[in-house]
Amino acid sequence: MTTAKNPSLESAAATRTAMASPALLLAFVSAAAFALSGPFAKSLFDIGWSPGAAVAVRIGGAAVVLLIPVIITLVRRWSDVKGSLGRIAIYGIVPIALCQLFYFNAVQHVSVGVALLLEYLSPVLLVGWVWLSTRQRPRILTVIGAMSAMSGLVLVLDLAGSQKVSVEGILWGLAAAVCSAVYFVMSARSGDNVPPILMAGGGMVAGAAMIIGLGVTGLLPMAFAFGSPVFAGVQVHWLVPVLGLVLVTTVLAYLVGIVSTRGLGSKVASFVALFEVLFAVIWAWLLLGELPRAIQLMGGVAIMFGVVLVRLDELRGWPRRGPSYAVELDAVDFDAVDLEPVEPLPAETPQP
Repeated sequence: MTTAKNPSLESAAATRTAMASPALLLAFVSAAAFALSGPFAKSLFDIGWSPGAAVAVRIGGAAVVLLIPVIITLVRRWSDVKGSLGRIAIYGIVPIALCQLFYFNAVQHVSVGVALLLEYLSPVLLVGWVWLSTRQRPRILTVIGAMSAMSGLVLVLDLAGSQKVSVEGILWGLAAAVCSAVYFVMSARSGDNVPPILMAGGGMVAGAAMIIGLGVTGLLPMAFAFGSPVFAGVQVHWLVPVLGLVLVTTVLAYLVGIVSTRGLGSKVASFVALFEVLFAVIWAWLLLGELPRAIQLMGGVAIMFGVVLVRLDELRGWPRRGPSYAVELDAVDFDAVDLEPVEPLPAETPQP
């Protein structure tokens, strides 16, 4: 007699295997590398760099480093990916270029930790978008998570504190959250025929072209300075934070992130990515001497708790009751949807 397999048990076993694999360590390395972008950029801002200049150098440098692999991949897979060039360009302009530009603008007005917490409100924004676009009311766990995140945002902003709230910094951080939400939407395509190296490297080429174009035309201020910034309490050459932005927070972070996601799967990797906020606070404390107030730390915990609840509810899959949930299949990440199989009709008992 054949024993039926339990998909839930298989999924849990796969998750345990992924958690025990070296890919988990790589995922943490990627999150820590991404989180260093704020401290590296802020040290450049202190000597006169503009956010546009920092983004141009970061994305442009990474595009140069990855240019040869991108060209090779493009030549080899041209027939498969030529129809996706427009999407690669949008990916580079919105989730990569504009998201970094808005985040760096936020870092100029608020601390690195607060700016990143604002950006990580993107899952909550997606809840509202899905609700409006599909008329599909979120489940109770998602509602609780969204309320927790919004309550945490109020605490992070410390509206009753003695420090003056930077409205400009808040708006830049929320704009980065919108771009981050676009990243999650574009990354949710199932069965994508674009290799990760082409999506990341090609996107950086497109994003760098846009940022540099805006700078050349004067629409985006580009201010460079070649003094000696202070990083980690030590006066260093300006190339140190520049190389850190290009090689560590972009090339290393993206490539290691791609490898770890392939090993862990999108579900586990999405949870580990949340640790970027924790790493950002640690790096800002160790390297810049920035430590959020106690009430802001409480708000950060509430935001992370809310985001985790939203993620958990997302992994439970679509509701099984209610109106028709006709959505575009290309917009659904089937790896993140836990569909329960329909129980088969009982077979006839075999006769001896």
